[in-house]
Amino acid sequence: MNASPHSRHRSHSARPQRLVALAGAIACLLAIALCAGCSAAPSESTGSHGNPFANTINDASSEHGSADGNGQTESAPGEDPLTVRANEIIDGMTLEQKAAQLFVVTPEAITGVDTATLATEATRAALEAYPVGGIVYFQKNLVNEQQTRDMLANTQTYAREVTGLPAFLCVDEEGGTVSRIGGNPGFAVTNVGDMCDVGALGDTDYARNIAANIGSYLRDLGFNVDFAPDADIANNPASDTMALRSFGSSAAAVSPMVKAQVEGFLSSDMLCAAKHFPGIGGAEGDSHDTSIYSSKTVDEMAQEELLPFQAAMEADVPFIMVGHLSTPQATGNDLPASVSSAIVTDLLRGRLGYDGIVITDSLAMGAVNERYAPSEAAVAALEAGVDMVLMPADLASAYQGVLDAVASGRLSEERIDDSLERIVRTKLAWEDGSLGA
Repeated sequence: MNASPHSRHRSHSARPQRLVALAGAIACLLAIALCAGCSAAPSESTGSHGNPFANTINDASSEHGSADGNGQTESAPGEDPLTVRANEIIDGMTLEQKAAQLFVVTPEAITGVDTATLATEATRAALEAYPVGGIVYFQKNLVNEQQTRDMLANTQTYAREVTGLPAFLCVDEEGGTVSRIGGNPGFAVTNVGDMCDVGALGDTDYARNIAANIGSYLRDLGFNVDFAPDADIANNPASDTMALRSFGSSAAAVSPMVKAQVEGFLSSDMLCAAKHFPGIGGAEGDSHDTSIYSSKTVDEMAQEELLPFQAAMEADVPFIMVGHLSTPQATGNDLPASVSSAIVTDLLRGRLGYDGIVITDSLAMGAVNERYAPSEAAVAALEAGVDMVLMPADLASAYQGVLDAVASGRLSEERIDDSLERIVRTKLAWEDGSLGA
């Protein structure tokens, strides 16, 4: 089955010296992955402008199936049963439940604790108040293997009980400088090293195996989403922000590595996200702190920066994470990509034809947070066409902002449902074990 969910009311087609040390690290990782145990059981109970990237994509539409004599919804001819299941779930949700599913947040954002390392009944109560679509964990949350398994297993149990759906349990595990597990002294997992070194080898099988093994040890701990691989191209000598994280300095070097890693993650039943669209590797500065810019036109980006994302799409990448890059020469304004309909809807959805989940980079980053209140940032991102909002600076404000936007007519419930279908389809595909099939 195609791992990328499709839009509501659409038909769905069936799926598509340093290096020596690095090789030794991977050998260790392979051994660890083979010996890793299964997860422990829980220990307790769009914009108003025209399309500057016009490239017509024809979407065939289909009608929903009808109910049979037993009250079960049948698929219309050519309609994916997964879509029918997703729509049945969505139809039974309240607006408040729908809005909450659009958010991926830290465990601290819903529990109010300083550092979350447990999932107890307090976590269940937090999920009842904010039944979010996903939770992202950082190294401070991950003490050791048993603690992590228990925390994630309990959280997943509570999410299913509260929402009827699995939660996206997410982590940034790229390798090298961005690793929450690999190299963490609480885990018997070797850091695979920087992706710049992996890319330098030019071996796509090696890159695929790395992703498969990262996915394997994350899955065994209880994660189901890895915010990797990095699809940025480090093509600006004046910027070293992505130098270690990128597979290389050209699309020719980066694209095959990105595709291979998406394939590797999906082969280990791990959802993954190509990031940071439309490509921040050439920008100077760090969007964690302030606005970052590219002077390239869309045609210039199409020749280089967009190619690794297209490669990820060829491998059916389930998520694409949109960064906060401003591209005035491409869009005619300086809006961060994460809140730009020209980037998300016109370029990513329209010109490139991506129909999986689009998630923002953290909205608590300076590039967005210094310009928008949390409620406005979340609504603007959804207006731009994203499906999921990552780490708003204030969850309560952002969540209420979305509800208020629907009440005022700024966002329609149909628009929310469109994103929900992608989210629910992906959760069901993961639950069914049909990723990459």
